[in-house]
Amino acid sequence: MYRKILLPVDLDEETSWSKALPTAIALCRTFGASLHVVTVLPDMKMPLVGAYFPKNFTQETHAAVVDAQRAFISDNVPDDVQSQSVIVDGTPWEAIIKVGKQLDIDLIIMASHTKRKFVDYVLGPNAEHVVHHAKVSVMIVR
Repeated sequence: MYRKILLPVDLDEETSWSKALPTAIALCRTFGASLHVVTVLPDMKMPLVGAYFPKNFTQETHAAVVDAQRAFISDNVPDDVQSQSVIVDGTPWEAIIKVGKQLDIDLIIMASHTKRKFVDYVLGPNAEHVVHHAKVSVMIVR
């Protein structure tokens, strides 16, 4: 039923994956699907934002996240589950939907956590936006 499953993770926030990852692994094993672990970095390429960071900040941050995500996959995804590390820039919900389309994802699995920050009240949780805008099935794990 599923061939490709996307799991967005915030490497600094365990609640973004602690309950969703076991579900994703179980579904990957059940259907022989591949797991695509996605981390979204804030878009710091805008001139207004980029001017406040050191010259190579974006490249160094991206490299550090690549290493951290590879370690995350090595530590948390069993060897019998085919996995791919994906790092994207942008607004979390938009980037998740965009990479889902690019990779031809069948299912997006997300945790239902919120950080209770001001942005959550203005924009709403990322999971809610993904559910409303994605063209594929979205599973929210509580």
